[in-house]
Amino acid sequence: MTIRSFATSASVITVCLIGAAQPGVSGEITRDPTVPFVIAAAQNAAPDFTGISNWFNSAPLNMAKLRGKVVLVDFWTYGCVNCVNTLPYVTELYAKYKDRGLVVVGVHTPEFAFEKSASNVQAALKRHGISYPVAQDNESQTWNAYGNQYWPAQYIIDQSGKIVFQHAAKASMNRSIAPLHAC
Repeated sequence: MTIRSFATSASVITVCLIGAAQPGVSGEITRDPTVPFVIAAAQNAAPDFTGISNWFNSAPLNMAKLRGKVVLVDFWTYGCVNCVNTLPYVTELYAKYKDRGLVVVGVHTPEFAFEKSASNVQAALKRHGISYPVAQDNESQTWNAYGNQYWPAQYIIDQSGKIVFQHAAKASMNRSIAPLHAC
């Protein structure tokens, strides 16, 4: 996640949490700040978490129970350098907006067999100071439900359960080689 994509993610989250319309001047229409803001140009409904072998830092979650909240789904694996480099930004977003309705759900989808170990994932969470919910997607079922192709990848889901933003860090590789992921 570059500074630009971090800023974009933060902007989308801010819009989702507090709304695009702020009380204005010059006769602008103001909205009631107690009424939830809904993003108009939502895309597809966010798939549910499926095939999760373990949940860390949380009881099992599902999209139906997360309705009414803005959700950042972050696909990552602890063996991916690009993923590890984005974790400070994701944890910063969580720390800044968790009290304003943001839910961050990390989806740890391993690339290698050693990354499937629950104790290794738990150690990575501790090492990186991750306190938000993390789903262990060892069989890539949630990954596949989202049609994801890259590590890391972030999806922002609005209060109605629609994906309103997605970002994947595609590695800059030789065009003749089709990248499977960004690591």
